Amino acid sequence: MVKPAADANEWLLTDLLGRSMGVVRRSDGGTFLVEPGGNAKLTMTGMRCGPFHSLDDALSAIETHTRGICRREAAPDQ
Repeated sequence: MVKPAADANEWLLTDLLGRSMGVVRRSDGGTFLVEPGGNAKLTMTGMRCGPFHSLDDALSAIETHTRGICRREAAPDQ
Protein backbone atom coordinates (compact mmCIF):
# COMPACT_ATOMS: atom_id res chain seq x y z
CA MET A 1 0.00 0.00 0.00
CA VAL A 2 1.13 3.52 -0.76
CA LYS A 3 -0.37 6.46 1.10
CA PRO A 4 0.51 10.11 1.41
CA ALA A 5 2.42 11.05 4.58
CA ALA A 6 1.92 14.21 6.62
CA ASP A 7 4.83 15.69 4.64
CA ALA A 8 3.49 16.43 1.14
CA ASN A 9 6.78 15.17 -0.33
CA GLU A 10 6.57 11.67 1.17
CA TRP A 11 4.52 8.55 0.59
CA LEU A 12 4.50 5.70 3.10
CA LEU A 13 4.95 2.14 1.89
CA THR A 14 3.31 -0.66 3.88
CA ASP A 15 2.65 -4.31 3.19
CA LEU A 16 -0.87 -5.75 3.28
CA LEU A 17 -0.48 -6.43 7.02
CA GLY A 18 0.30 -2.77 7.70
CA ARG A 19 4.04 -3.22 8.36
CA SER A 20 6.33 -0.40 7.26
CA MET A 21 8.21 -1.06 4.03
CA GLY A 22 9.83 2.39 3.77
CA VAL A 23 9.02 5.64 2.01
CA VAL A 24 9.14 7.31 -1.38
CA ARG A 25 10.42 10.88 -1.16
CA ARG A 26 10.29 13.72 -3.67
CA SER A 27 13.65 15.49 -3.67
CA ASP A 28 14.20 19.23 -3.93
CA GLY A 29 14.99 18.67 -7.61
CA GLY A 30 11.59 17.07 -8.21
CA THR A 31 12.79 13.51 -8.65
CA PHE A 32 11.59 10.59 -6.54
CA LEU A 33 13.70 8.25 -4.40
CA VAL A 34 12.66 4.95 -2.80
CA GLU A 35 14.00 4.41 0.72
CA PRO A 36 13.29 0.81 1.72
CA GLY A 37 12.64 0.12 5.39
CA GLY A 38 11.74 -2.80 7.62
CA ASN A 39 11.46 -6.14 5.79
CA ALA A 40 11.69 -4.31 2.45
CA LYS A 41 15.41 -3.71 2.98
CA LEU A 42 15.97 -7.36 2.17
CA THR A 43 13.16 -7.60 -0.39
CA MET A 44 14.43 -4.58 -2.33
CA THR A 45 18.13 -5.47 -2.21
CA GLY A 46 19.62 -4.78 -5.63
CA MET A 47 16.70 -2.63 -6.78
CA ARG A 48 17.41 0.73 -8.39
CA CYS A 49 16.01 3.21 -5.84
CA GLY A 50 16.09 6.32 -8.01
CA PRO A 51 16.08 8.93 -9.09
CA PHE A 52 12.72 8.50 -10.84
CA HIS A 53 10.86 11.13 -12.85
CA SER A 54 7.52 10.47 -11.15
CA LEU A 55 5.89 8.67 -8.25
CA ASP A 56 4.38 6.24 -10.76
CA ASP A 57 7.86 5.42 -12.11
CA ALA A 58 9.10 4.73 -8.57
CA LEU A 59 6.11 2.48 -7.83
CA SER A 60 6.57 0.68 -11.13
CA ALA A 61 10.18 -0.11 -10.20
CA ILE A 62 9.00 -1.54 -6.87
CA GLU A 63 6.35 -3.66 -8.62
CA THR A 64 8.83 -4.96 -11.19
CA HIS A 65 11.47 -5.83 -8.61
CA THR A 66 9.12 -7.43 -6.08
CA ARG A 67 6.71 -8.91 -8.65
CA GLY A 68 3.89 -7.35 -6.62
CA ILE A 69 1.30 -4.61 -6.93
CA CYS A 70 1.45 -1.17 -5.33
CA ARG A 71 -2.03 0.01 -4.39
CA ARG A 72 -2.56 3.69 -3.65
CA GLU A 73 -4.56 4.73 -0.62
CA ALA A 74 -6.33 8.07 -0.95
CA ALA A 75 -5.41 10.94 1.34
CA PRO A 76 -7.83 11.30 4.30
CA ASP A 77 -9.38 14.47 2.85
CA GLN A 78 -10.14 12.90 -0.54
